[in-house]
Amino acid sequence: MTNSPRPDGDMSAGALPLRKRAEQLAATLPPLLVAAERVAATVVQGVHGRRRVGQGETFWQFRHYAAGDTPQLIDWRQSAKSDHVFIRELEWEAAQSVWIWRDHSPSMAWRSAQDLPEKRARGDLLALALSVLLVRGGEHVSLLGSGIRPATGRGALSRLALAIADEGGGLAKGRDSDLPPVQPLPRNAQVVFLGDLLAPLEDVHQVVRGYAERGIKGHLLQILDPAEEKLPYAGRVRFEGLQGEEPWLLSRVESVRHTYLERLQAQREGLAAIARAVAWTYACHHTDRPPQTALLALYTALSQTLES
Repeated sequence: MTNSPRPDGDMSAGALPLRKRAEQLAATLPPLLVAAERVAATVVQGVHGRRRVGQGETFWQFRHYAAGDTPQLIDWRQSAKSDHVFIRELEWEAAQSVWIWRDHSPSMAWRSAQDLPEKRARGDLLALALSVLLVRGGEHVSLLGSGIRPATGRGALSRLALAIADEGGGLAKGRDSDLPPVQPLPRNAQVVFLGDLLAPLEDVHQVVRGYAERGIKGHLLQILDPAEEKLPYAGRVRFEGLQGEEPWLLSRVESVRHTYLERLQAQREGLAAIARAVAWTYACHHTDRPPQTALLALYTALSQTLES
């Protein structure tokens, strides 16, 4: 399932001075954030904001003061015990957090035509556009595995955009995997997985079950290139694996199309069944379709779950 046909400075990034690397990242940030906000703007007219009142009453944890926090959130008693300034977070902030994971495995860096986006680029756009909508609704958002605390506001969007624009995305552990690791999250949080989801179904089930057993609600959005959906090639084609598989030369693609489409359909049905069994949602999005369609469906599903 991971095979795909191949379409026809002197210093490494790690050795670049910090300032130069920061400038390079900043140069990629505005277009991504602008594009995400443009996509979100066309969707927001069809949904209603859900900004909540109040911060809850149950203490969750202390964390260090960060840029963008208001002084009213500072816990002066805790801060007086050390040289750091601490914020007192309440359970509401943890309970309403949304954690987004984007698949950055090699299979996502592919497109079947030059006029289509790579699956990875579409996933990044949807991740940031969804963050825009959630932040506008007062939700706290983070990237799963990034180390970035869930936050809301314009500053949170800038941090997420910068992390997404960075090739690593701050995802450290599991960033090149086609599935996220199971990590401890606050009670009643939600997760969103964006990727081609072509990993073995038993592996997907294990990850989904790992989160569901912790009371985490989730949403699976499968992102596919239209060629992966139809296998429109004919005659002699050489397929090259994007994740270390051996090349595969077919004299007649037509001879395997039916079997391939059956396996893809079984994968999609399996993903839907895995999600349904734990009251998660599943949807499939093709990169030749407008991102707004997938974004609206995903945000609507999230909103319904957050309100339940």
